[in-house]
Amino acid sequence: MLGEKSGAVILVVEDDEDVRALVNATLEDMDYQVISASDGPSALEILRGDRHIDLLFTDVVMPGGMSGLQLAKQARNSRPDIPVLLTSGYNEEFVSAKPAFGDNLPLIRKPFRRRKLGEAIANLLNQE
Repeated sequence: MLGEKSGAVILVVEDDEDVRALVNATLEDMDYQVISASDGPSALEILRGDRHIDLLFTDVVMPGGMSGLQLAKQARNSRPDIPVLLTSGYNEEFVSAKPAFGDNLPLIRKPFRRRKLGEAIANLLNQE
């Protein structure tokens, strides 16, 4: 179910250390390479570097003044073609923020199953 992009590099942005570790381990088990950040500003630093990244997987609601939607918008300023997958346990924030963002970004709801995450990522990577 990985599609043809196993080995792809995924930047995971999640403020909860336990959730981040679990997602990282799950993605690595699916043969993806993982880079992780605990907040939007850290992720932007990674994205501004020269490291190749195939997909941005970010939580929508994060502390520190930058949401996942804001991160996605800024990420696309420097990497316009990067696929973005959002995750959240708070559907209300996503629905209210989405029209202001003006983009149709896919969202996977927490808690998600491994299979659902794998399918969502494979679908985005295979759109290229």
